[in-house]
Amino acid sequence: MSADPKTLSPGAGDDAPLVQIEDLCVTFTGGRKPVQAVSGVTLNVPRGQVVALIGESGSGKSVTLRTLLRLHPERRTQMSGRVLVGGRDVLSMGSRELYDYRGKTTSMIFQEPLLALDPVYPLGAQIIESIRRHENISKAQAHERALALFEQVRIPSPERRLQAYPHEMSGGMRQRAMIALALACRPQLLLADEPTTALDATVQIQILLLLRELQRELGLSVIFVTHDIGAAVEVADRVAVMYGGRIVEEGTVRELIRHPQHPYTQALLGSRSHGAMTPGQRLQTIGGSPPDLANLPAGCSFAERCSRASEHCRSAQPAAQDVVYEGSQGHRVRCFHAGPATPSTPVGEAHALA
Repeated sequence: MSADPKTLSPGAGDDAPLVQIEDLCVTFTGGRKPVQAVSGVTLNVPRGQVVALIGESGSGKSVTLRTLLRLHPERRTQMSGRVLVGGRDVLSMGSRELYDYRGKTTSMIFQEPLLALDPVYPLGAQIIESIRRHENISKAQAHERALALFEQVRIPSPERRLQAYPHEMSGGMRQRAMIALALACRPQLLLADEPTTALDATVQIQILLLLRELQRELGLSVIFVTHDIGAAVEVADRVAVMYGGRIVEEGTVRELIRHPQHPYTQALLGSRSHGAMTPGQRLQTIGGSPPDLANLPAGCSFAERCSRASEHCRSAQPAAQDVVYEGSQGHRVRCFHAGPATPSTPVGEAHALA
């Protein structure tokens, strides 16, 4: 399979990041009150790198990801800001341009492949159809590529499995088939929405390693959504921590593991089990509840759960600022009281993750 990204979309030869999200806001208007799911997200994804979005459920991770494919219901969604992929503004695309863009420039691995795959068609037929919709090739040529994709994602007996229906495959095999479908039209950008959540621990590791290997082999840019910081460490180059619809901290994996600055990032690290725990030791927990996105506070959304919060935090929204230290590479944090972890906010065996 060709991995040359220069043939896939305009602007692919530029030095600019493949994905440039600028001040993205997404509000859902279908309920009794508008829900501001994403508030002012700015994020770049360099070419050939993996950026992980991590955070609790409801933090805006999947909403941000799906906005890159314009999957939200148009009549009940208000979107503002800019979302550039390969220099093209996704938010201003018409229906025909979206048709060409989805699958060919950007594709997605969904969380539950049994729901994402069509249950009434064999897996091979679904991949062949996707390829032929975007490329003028014969059915035989598309079949050969589908077979090669199944081999690439390490599905055993690939010729036979192409004839299988989704329900006839195990969870791990279905997710591999979902990855093959996402790669069918040789995209530049791969979106992965918690692709290992429904799998057991052993299969999770296999899928994470496969994704990382394919990303390096094909030179893909990947946005990987997860609530598990351990999974982010396995696959990502950079990590963006989301809370209340905003990115509260961003940096390389090593920076966020070794030098976490935001109290929420530190709490996420501290709530992860690690080998240094003693019998009877309790995991750190994050008290309180996530904010109501239909009634966001005027100040920092994490203030009510944060031990460092002041009255200023509750009344004003902190701006993103650079964290400067020797070796920092674009480490940014959104907090009035950012700083190293204190004894009251332990990060466990975080350094071992790096």
